[in-house]
This record gives sequence, C-alpha cells and structure tokens, in this order.
Amino acid sequence: MGDFLAFTAKRLFQGALVVLTVSFVLFSIMHMMPGDPIQLIDNPRASEETIERLRKEWGLDKPFLVQYGYWLGNVLRGDLGRSITTGQSVTSLIAGRFPFTLKLTLTALLLQYLVATPLGLWAAYKRDSWFDKCCVVVTSVLRAIPFFWLGILLILVFSVHFGLLPVSGASGPASYILPVLTLMLPRLAETLRITRSEVLEILREKHVATAYAKGLSERAVMIRHVLRNALVPVTVMFFLAVPWLIGGSIITETIFAWPGMGRLLWKSVSVQDFPVVQGIVLLIAILTVVSTTLGDLLTGLLDPRIRVELRREQA
Repeated sequence: MGDFLAFTAKRLFQGALVVLTVSFVLFSIMHMMPGDPIQLIDNPRASEETIERLRKEWGLDKPFLVQYGYWLGNVLRGDLGRSITTGQSVTSLIAGRFPFTLKLTLTALLLQYLVATPLGLWAAYKRDSWFDKCCVVVTSVLRAIPFFWLGILLILVFSVHFGLLPVSGASGPASYILPVLTLMLPRLAETLRITRSEVLEILREKHVATAYAKGLSERAVMIRHVLRNALVPVTVMFFLAVPWLIGGSIITETIFAWPGMGRLLWKSVSVQDFPVVQGIVLLIAILTVVSTTLGDLLTGLLDPRIRVELRREQA
C-alpha cells in the first residue's frame, strides 16, 4: 500500500508541474498573438485615451511576467478572471457550458467502449472469419474519416435529406444523436482495433494454452484469462480519452452549434478573449493530469507486473 501512495504522490507532483508549464506556455502564446483584444472589442473609432484606459482596467499595460503572476495568484484563489468581451466571470461561463460538453462527450465515450470492446473480443476470437474481415475494413474506413467531414455528412443524410434529426442545437434527446455519432465513430474504430490486437496477442500466451489444457470452458478462458488481461491497455485508453474528447469536441460543437465548452473556446480564441481561453485550457490540462493518474493507478491494480515493478523501485 505504501508503494502505491508514494507512486500516487509522485504522479500528482509531476501533474502539478505539467499544469504549471501548460499555463505558462498558453499565457505566452496568447500574448504573442497578433492584434489587440481591446481594439477588437471596442468601437474602432474609440480614442487613444479610451483604449489606454481600458488596457489599464484589464491589466494589459503591465509587463508579461507581472500579468502572469497576477493571473496565477487569482487562479490559486479560485478566480479565473472575467471575460474581456462580455465582462462575465470566466468560472460562471465555463460552469454554464461544461455540463453540455460533459453529457455529450461521456455519452460518446461510454457508447464507444460498450460497443467496441465486445466487438473487438469477438473479432479476435473469430480471427480471419467474414466478421473479422468486415471489422477490419469498417474500422479502417472510420479511422480515415475526419470529424468535420463525418459531421457534415451525417447532417446532409439524416437532417437535410431524410429530415429525421435536428440539424443543430441541444433541444432534446434526438439532438444528441448526430454529435455523439460524430465523436464516437472514429474513436470506436481505434478502440475496436486495439482490443482485437490485444486479445490476439494474449490468445498466443502460454497461460491461455494451459487454461485450455486444464479443461476450462471456452467462456471461462475468454473471460478470466483473455478479456481481463486485454482490458488493461483499454482501461488506460478510456481515462486518457476523457480530456481528449473534451478538447476534441471543439469541431463537433461548432458544426452542430452545440452550446458547450468547445464552442465557447473557439469563439474566445477568435476574439482573443485571454481569460476565457486560459481558463478552459487550464481545466483541460487538470482533467488530463487527473485522468492519467487514475489510469495509471487502475492499471497497477489490474496488472500485477506493475505492482512488482513498483516494489523493486521502492527497494
């Protein structure tokens, strides 16, 4: 237990350094972008005095490191600042959009794994059958399709041509179908192929042959000895996919006019609304660190080889 606590503390410390580095790099990039956010939000005919007054109000007249120090200090006190364009609190803006993004991405992620894991297991078990070959072809096609192209194609077919589903917005359960499919299908193909390759590798292991030699049933061998070991990398991917999906939902939310955090990020980048962009990216970085740490801990619980390796490092 002590080795796991030390491992967790080490991972959290490394994660805090990563979040700090990401915040500094992001702050630098936003301030190196061309253009002045004050001039973007104010009347183009505003006088120089007005522009300078607004720049002082937002603290944009201070040196770069001073601005970063102020921002980081406020973040540590739980204050992400105020939007330059709307004047609203960044925390309230993110809190209003985050539930929409979370419902969309978690639905896509859960469906992805519920569908891909059993299909990958079955495709590996029935290797070289027509089902396995169909899975390989379909997943190759799905992986090659860009998100934006798939989203537009689904709108044209199911909304414009057949009129079955809404084109955009979050107006009810039916409005989830097309955005969820756009997010889920390319990732489903990737998860299915990884599950299939892991199962194929484990089926060639000696302990599986030993299980068959002991007279265990097909079902017992597949569930106890094959699926359990194959789920280790799949589980890690599940946790790593959470922040990726939230960050990667920008295109999907823009296509479907989804009122989520990704669309808010896109709009904020286009008008150089520094506080909102920094708040959202910081949240994604924290989610990435937390998800990665949880994935590592769960992998250690599922795979005894990692626990042995940790004990060796502690010795």
